[in-house]
Amino acid sequence: MIQNTGLRSRLFDRLLVVALLLVAFLCLLPIWYTLAVSLSEKSAASAGQVWLWPVGFNFNSYAQIMNDGRFFHSFWISIQRVALGAVITIAITTLMAFPLSRNTREFGPRNVFMWILVFTLLFNGGLIPWYMTVKALGLYNTIWGLVLAGGVPVFNVILIVNYFRNLPKELDEAALVDGTGPWRMLLSIYVPLAVPVLATVTLFTIVYHWNEFFHGLVLTSGQDHYPLQTFIQQLVVVIDAANMTEDQYKRMNELSNQTLNAAKIFIAMMPVLVVYPFLQRFFIHGITLGSVKE
Repeated sequence: MIQNTGLRSRLFDRLLVVALLLVAFLCLLPIWYTLAVSLSEKSAASAGQVWLWPVGFNFNSYAQIMNDGRFFHSFWISIQRVALGAVITIAITTLMAFPLSRNTREFGPRNVFMWILVFTLLFNGGLIPWYMTVKALGLYNTIWGLVLAGGVPVFNVILIVNYFRNLPKELDEAALVDGTGPWRMLLSIYVPLAVPVLATVTLFTIVYHWNEFFHGLVLTSGQDHYPLQTFIQQLVVVIDAANMTEDQYKRMNELSNQTLNAAKIFIAMMPVLVVYPFLQRFFIHGITLGSVKE
């Protein structure tokens, strides 16, 4: 490969590096600012004196959130919800997407089911019928209610359907010649080739189950069953001066809604930031390159 090493090319490369560094800085700046606010003292955060470094460095906001053992219990519930939700959602959406990616000759009711899916994407029965259905199925106050109530994202199904439909048709023909059945074709050919879209859908699912708090608020009866986001959303600092010790009063006086909310946001975003790099690498691989011989 011939590489241009002229002055203009080298100048363009340097400008491109500077631009990418600037974009990376702008992406990281809100996260760093949130961390700085969460570690600052009340007066500095309220006065807007915090910028790139904490003012009056302290961990009071994090101590207030984590001091209650229910925080770790809700954290464990969220981990269970994410793990179960990711596995179940990927399994269901993949099993739905494969037959829907076939043509009507291979799967006759394909168009009917696609119209049903699109209809549910645009319209729903409302909150009360949804809640009554979940409760009637015995899923109220259980981890399965949180997992199954939103277990089939129609948008994700459509993403996988479109990916399957764009794979080379020669793969199907070769599989049929070899006597491969639908199950073997799905598990041995389509799933391995669909790693990028499955990784993307997995990331969408993890982010959804981790950040969603409304289902925990509606489908559980108390804080003992709350996932992390619902617990944080419901966390309210109640100051009862009559029953507080001097140390408790001093700590509460050092907190503000701004520093406490910043701590909540930072804790909530960390797991997703940790998981993302492991899935991001699948987004850039052309898995289907070379899968069809000329």
